[in-house]
Amino acid sequence: MKKTISVIVATYNSEKSIERLLNSILNQSGIGNDFDIELIVVDDCSTDKTTEIVRKYNANLLSTNKNSGGPNTGRNIGLKKASGDYICIADHDDEWKENKILLQLPYLETVPIVTCGYTIHDIERSKNIDKVNTSIEGFQYFGRNETFLQKLTKSLTGQITYLGGIIYKKELKDILFEENFGMVDYDWLLRLLHLKDSIEVCESLYDRHVSKVNLSLNENYRIKDFYFSLMFIEQYLPLYPKEVKISYKKIHGSRARYYYLINNMKLARFYFLRSHIDLKTIAYYITSFWGSKYVIKKYNVFG
Repeated sequence: MKKTISVIVATYNSEKSIERLLNSILNQSGIGNDFDIELIVVDDCSTDKTTEIVRKYNANLLSTNKNSGGPNTGRNIGLKKASGDYICIADHDDEWKENKILLQLPYLETVPIVTCGYTIHDIERSKNIDKVNTSIEGFQYFGRNETFLQKLTKSLTGQITYLGGIIYKKELKDILFEENFGMVDYDWLLRLLHLKDSIEVCESLYDRHVSKVNLSLNENYRIKDFYFSLMFIEQYLPLYPKEVKISYKKIHGSRARYYYLINNMKLARFYFLRSHIDLKTIAYYITSFWGSKYVIKKYNVFG
Protein backbone atom coordinates (compact mmCIF):
# COMPACT_ATOMS: atom_id res chain seq x y z
CA MET A 1 0.00 0.00 0.00
CA LYS A 2 1.29 3.46 -0.93
CA LYS A 3 2.45 5.46 2.08
CA THR A 4 1.95 9.14 2.89
CA ILE A 5 4.80 11.30 4.18
CA SER A 6 3.79 14.23 6.38
CA VAL A 7 6.34 17.02 5.97
CA ILE A 8 6.19 19.75 8.61
CA VAL A 9 7.79 23.14 7.98
CA ALA A 10 7.83 25.85 10.65
CA THR A 11 8.45 29.28 9.13
CA TYR A 12 9.11 32.86 10.14
CA ASN A 13 10.09 35.64 7.74
CA SER A 14 11.56 33.14 5.30
CA GLU A 15 10.56 34.76 2.00
CA LYS A 16 14.12 34.45 0.68
CA SER A 17 14.37 30.68 1.16
CA ILE A 18 10.90 29.13 1.46
CA GLU A 19 10.35 28.65 -2.29
CA ARG A 20 13.61 26.75 -2.62
CA LEU A 21 12.59 24.38 0.17
CA LEU A 22 8.99 23.83 -0.96
CA ASN A 23 10.06 23.21 -4.55
CA SER A 24 12.57 20.61 -3.37
CA ILE A 25 9.90 18.84 -1.29
CA LEU A 26 7.18 18.83 -3.92
CA ASN A 27 9.55 17.81 -6.73
CA GLN A 28 10.65 14.61 -5.00
CA SER A 29 11.12 11.61 -7.26
CA GLY A 30 8.40 9.03 -6.68
CA ILE A 31 5.59 11.35 -5.59
CA GLY A 32 2.23 9.95 -6.69
CA ASN A 33 3.70 6.56 -7.60
CA ASP A 34 5.76 5.38 -4.63
CA PHE A 35 4.37 7.73 -1.96
CA ASP A 36 2.27 10.83 -1.38
CA ILE A 37 3.25 14.05 0.39
CA GLU A 38 1.16 15.84 3.01
CA LEU A 39 2.84 19.25 3.27
CA ILE A 40 2.06 21.22 6.43
CA VAL A 41 3.50 24.72 6.79
CA VAL A 42 3.03 26.50 10.12
CA ASP A 43 3.90 30.19 10.04
CA ASP A 44 4.91 32.02 13.21
CA CYS A 45 3.19 35.31 12.31
CA SER A 46 5.66 36.42 9.63
CA THR A 47 5.79 40.10 8.70
CA ASP A 48 7.20 39.56 5.20
CA LYS A 49 5.79 37.72 2.16
CA THR A 50 6.31 34.20 3.51
CA THR A 51 2.61 33.25 3.72
CA GLU A 52 1.87 34.88 0.38
CA ILE A 53 4.47 32.64 -1.22
CA VAL A 54 3.31 29.48 0.60
CA ARG A 55 -0.28 29.97 -0.63
CA LYS A 56 0.95 29.36 -4.18
CA TYR A 57 1.79 25.76 -3.25
CA ASN A 58 -0.23 22.66 -2.49
CA ALA A 59 0.29 23.00 1.24
CA ASN A 60 -1.83 23.09 4.38
CA LEU A 61 -0.94 26.56 5.71
CA LEU A 62 -1.48 27.05 9.45
CA SER A 63 -0.40 29.78 11.85
CA THR A 64 0.49 30.27 15.50
CA ASN A 65 -1.80 32.60 17.48
CA LYS A 66 1.08 34.97 18.08
CA ASN A 67 4.79 35.00 17.38
CA SER A 68 6.34 32.35 19.64
CA GLY A 69 9.97 33.31 19.09
CA GLY A 70 11.08 29.92 17.81
CA PRO A 71 10.11 26.99 15.56
CA ASN A 72 8.95 24.50 18.20
CA THR A 73 5.38 25.76 18.64
CA GLY A 74 4.87 25.54 14.89
CA ARG A 75 6.43 22.09 14.76
CA ASN A 76 4.07 20.85 17.47
CA ILE A 77 1.04 22.31 15.70
CA GLY A 78 2.17 20.47 12.58
CA LEU A 79 2.73 17.19 14.43
CA LYS A 80 -0.78 17.29 15.89
CA LYS A 81 -2.21 17.94 12.44
CA ALA A 82 -0.12 15.33 10.59
CA SER A 83 -1.97 12.25 9.33
CA GLY A 84 0.76 10.54 7.31
CA ASP A 85 2.36 7.16 7.85
CA TYR A 86 5.76 8.81 8.31
CA ILE A 87 6.93 12.19 9.56
CA CYS A 88 9.63 14.60 8.33
CA ILE A 89 10.46 18.00 9.81
CA ALA A 90 12.22 20.51 7.57
CA ASP A 91 13.77 23.89 8.32
CA HIS A 92 13.06 26.70 5.87
CA ASP A 93 16.76 27.02 4.97
CA ASP A 94 16.98 23.34 3.93
CA GLU A 95 16.89 22.07 0.36
CA TRP A 96 16.14 18.40 -0.34
CA LYS A 97 17.86 16.33 -3.01
CA GLU A 98 15.22 14.97 -5.39
CA ASN A 99 15.70 11.35 -4.28
CA LYS A 100 15.73 11.97 -0.51
CA ILE A 101 12.45 10.26 0.37
CA LEU A 102 12.82 7.54 -2.23
CA LEU A 103 16.16 6.43 -0.75
CA GLN A 104 15.06 6.60 2.90
CA LEU A 105 11.60 5.08 2.57
CA PRO A 106 12.45 1.36 2.12
CA TYR A 107 14.34 1.19 5.43
CA LEU A 108 11.26 2.22 7.41
CA GLU A 109 9.99 -1.30 6.85
CA THR A 110 12.80 -2.43 9.18
CA VAL A 111 13.29 0.35 11.77
CA PRO A 112 11.17 3.22 13.16
CA ILE A 113 13.73 5.97 12.44
CA VAL A 114 15.83 6.63 9.33
CA THR A 115 18.34 9.45 8.92
CA CYS A 116 20.77 10.60 6.22
CA GLY A 117 23.83 12.71 5.59
CA TYR A 118 23.74 16.32 4.43
CA THR A 119 25.84 19.13 2.98
CA ILE A 120 26.42 22.48 4.67
CA HIS A 121 26.54 25.46 2.31
CA ASP A 122 28.41 28.10 4.31
CA ILE A 123 27.21 31.27 2.61
CA GLU A 124 29.68 33.64 4.31
CA ARG A 125 32.75 31.57 3.45
CA SER A 126 31.44 30.21 0.11
CA LYS A 127 32.34 26.74 1.34
CA ASN A 128 30.59 23.36 1.17
CA ILE A 129 31.04 20.80 3.95
CA ASP A 130 29.74 17.24 3.57
CA LYS A 131 28.46 15.50 6.70
CA VAL A 132 28.22 11.91 5.50
CA ASN A 133 29.18 8.55 6.97
CA THR A 134 30.57 5.91 4.66
CA SER A 135 29.42 2.35 4.15
CA ILE A 136 29.96 -0.22 1.40
CA GLU A 137 26.30 -1.22 1.70
CA GLY A 138 25.14 2.41 1.41
CA PHE A 139 23.59 2.40 4.87
CA GLN A 140 24.45 1.72 8.51
CA TYR A 141 22.27 -0.04 11.07
CA PHE A 142 22.37 1.17 14.69
CA GLY A 143 21.07 -1.20 17.34
CA ARG A 144 18.61 -0.56 20.15
CA ASN A 145 19.66 2.51 22.18
CA GLU A 146 22.99 2.76 20.37
CA THR A 147 22.36 6.17 18.82
CA PHE A 148 20.60 7.43 21.95
CA LEU A 149 23.76 6.84 23.98
CA GLN A 150 25.88 8.47 21.28
CA LYS A 151 23.72 11.59 21.35
CA LEU A 152 23.46 11.68 25.13
CA THR A 153 27.25 11.78 25.32
CA LYS A 154 27.49 14.25 22.43
CA SER A 155 29.72 11.85 20.52
CA LEU A 156 31.22 13.21 17.30
CA THR A 157 31.03 9.76 15.74
CA GLY A 158 28.11 7.47 15.00
CA GLN A 159 24.79 8.16 13.35
CA ILE A 160 24.13 11.56 11.76
CA THR A 161 20.83 12.78 13.19
CA TYR A 162 20.45 16.41 12.18
CA LEU A 163 16.74 17.27 12.27
CA GLY A 164 16.27 17.85 8.54
CA GLY A 165 17.45 14.35 7.68
CA ILE A 166 15.17 12.40 10.03
CA ILE A 167 12.10 10.48 8.86
CA TYR A 168 10.19 8.38 11.39
CA LYS A 169 7.03 6.36 11.89
CA LYS A 170 3.74 8.00 12.91
CA GLU A 171 3.69 5.98 16.14
CA LEU A 172 6.29 8.46 17.45
CA LYS A 173 4.46 11.65 16.44
CA ASP A 174 3.26 12.28 20.01
CA ILE A 175 6.84 13.08 21.00
CA LEU A 176 6.59 16.87 20.96
CA PHE A 177 9.13 19.69 21.14
CA GLU A 178 9.66 21.82 24.22
CA GLU A 179 7.88 25.17 24.12
CA ASN A 180 9.37 26.83 27.20
CA PHE A 181 12.29 28.22 25.20
CA GLY A 182 10.62 27.30 21.93
CA MET A 183 13.75 26.53 19.93
CA VAL A 184 15.70 23.66 21.56
CA ASP A 185 15.51 20.18 20.00
CA TYR A 186 18.23 18.19 21.82
CA ASP A 187 15.72 16.81 24.33
CA TRP A 188 13.30 15.88 21.52
CA LEU A 189 16.02 13.92 19.75
CA LEU A 190 16.91 11.99 22.89
CA ARG A 191 13.26 11.16 23.59
CA LEU A 192 12.80 10.05 19.99
CA LEU A 193 15.84 7.76 20.03
CA HIS A 194 15.56 6.30 23.53
CA LEU A 195 15.39 2.47 23.35
CA LYS A 196 15.02 2.57 19.53
CA ASP A 197 17.07 1.12 16.70
CA SER A 198 17.61 3.10 13.51
CA ILE A 199 19.29 3.24 10.10
CA GLU A 200 21.30 5.95 8.36
CA VAL A 201 21.42 6.28 4.58
CA CYS A 202 25.09 7.08 3.98
CA GLU A 203 24.59 9.78 1.40
CA SER A 204 24.05 13.54 1.41
CA LEU A 205 20.32 13.83 0.73
CA TYR A 206 19.74 17.49 1.56
CA ASP A 207 21.55 20.82 1.80
CA ARG A 208 21.63 23.20 4.75
CA HIS A 209 22.16 26.81 3.69
CA VAL A 210 23.94 28.35 6.67
CA SER A 211 24.65 32.02 7.32
CA LYS A 212 25.11 34.27 10.33
CA VAL A 213 21.34 34.69 10.61
CA ASN A 214 20.69 30.95 11.03
CA LEU A 215 19.11 30.04 14.36
CA SER A 216 21.89 27.56 15.16
CA LEU A 217 24.40 30.44 15.19
CA ASN A 218 22.17 32.82 17.16
CA GLU A 219 23.62 33.65 20.58
CA ASN A 220 20.21 33.76 22.26
CA TYR A 221 19.51 30.26 20.92
CA ARG A 222 22.90 28.95 22.07
CA ILE A 223 22.29 30.24 25.62
CA LYS A 224 18.85 28.62 25.82
CA ASP A 225 20.11 25.39 24.29
CA PHE A 226 22.93 25.27 26.84
CA TYR A 227 20.78 25.69 29.95
CA PHE A 228 17.85 23.55 28.81
CA SER A 229 20.16 20.72 27.71
CA LEU A 230 21.92 20.68 31.09
CA MET A 231 18.59 20.61 32.87
CA PHE A 232 17.13 17.90 30.65
CA ILE A 233 19.96 15.36 30.86
CA GLU A 234 19.59 15.16 34.65
CA GLN A 235 16.54 12.92 34.28
CA TYR A 236 18.80 10.25 32.75
CA LEU A 237 21.29 10.37 35.64
CA PRO A 238 19.85 7.33 37.52
CA LEU A 239 19.99 5.12 34.38
CA TYR A 240 23.09 6.48 32.65
CA PRO A 241 25.34 8.21 35.26
CA LYS A 242 28.58 7.81 33.30
CA GLU A 243 27.05 9.08 30.06
CA VAL A 244 25.42 12.10 31.75
CA LYS A 245 28.78 13.12 33.23
CA ILE A 246 30.32 12.98 29.76
CA SER A 247 27.37 14.93 28.34
CA TYR A 248 27.84 17.69 30.92
CA LYS A 249 31.41 18.27 29.77
CA LYS A 250 30.52 18.02 26.06
CA ILE A 251 27.73 20.60 26.41
CA HIS A 252 30.26 23.01 27.94
CA GLY A 253 32.69 22.23 25.13
CA SER A 254 30.05 23.00 22.51
CA ARG A 255 29.34 26.36 24.07
CA ALA A 256 33.05 27.10 24.24
CA ARG A 257 33.51 26.40 20.52
CA TYR A 258 30.54 28.63 19.69
CA TYR A 259 32.12 31.58 21.51
CA TYR A 260 35.43 30.75 19.85
CA LEU A 261 33.74 30.96 16.46
CA ILE A 262 32.17 34.35 17.16
CA ASN A 263 35.47 35.64 18.61
CA ASN A 264 34.38 36.01 22.23
CA MET A 265 37.55 34.41 23.51
CA LYS A 266 37.08 35.29 27.17
CA LEU A 267 33.88 33.26 27.36
CA ALA A 268 35.36 30.57 25.10
CA ARG A 269 38.20 30.01 27.57
CA PHE A 270 35.77 30.00 30.52
CA TYR A 271 33.77 27.12 29.02
CA PHE A 272 36.77 25.23 27.64
CA LEU A 273 38.07 24.90 31.21
CA ARG A 274 34.76 23.24 32.20
CA SER A 275 34.71 20.85 29.25
CA HIS A 276 36.52 17.60 28.51
CA ILE A 277 40.24 18.40 28.53
CA ASP A 278 42.13 16.75 25.67
CA LEU A 279 44.70 17.83 23.10
CA LYS A 280 42.08 19.46 20.88
CA THR A 281 40.65 21.47 23.78
CA ILE A 282 44.14 22.58 24.78
CA ALA A 283 44.83 23.65 21.18
CA TYR A 284 41.62 25.67 21.08
CA TYR A 285 42.45 27.26 24.41
CA ILE A 286 45.97 28.27 23.33
CA THR A 287 44.86 29.62 19.93
CA SER A 288 42.13 31.68 21.62
CA PHE A 289 45.03 34.03 22.52
CA TRP A 290 46.63 33.94 19.06
CA GLY A 291 45.89 32.09 15.82
CA SER A 292 42.11 31.71 16.03
CA LYS A 293 41.48 33.34 12.64
CA TYR A 294 43.56 30.65 10.93
CA VAL A 295 41.78 27.86 12.85
CA ILE A 296 38.31 29.19 12.00
CA LYS A 297 39.23 29.54 8.33
CA LYS A 298 40.88 26.12 8.10
CA TYR A 299 38.58 23.96 10.24
CA ASN A 300 34.87 23.51 10.92
CA VAL A 301 34.94 24.72 14.51
CA PHE A 302 31.23 24.64 15.18
CA GLY A 303 28.21 23.15 13.41
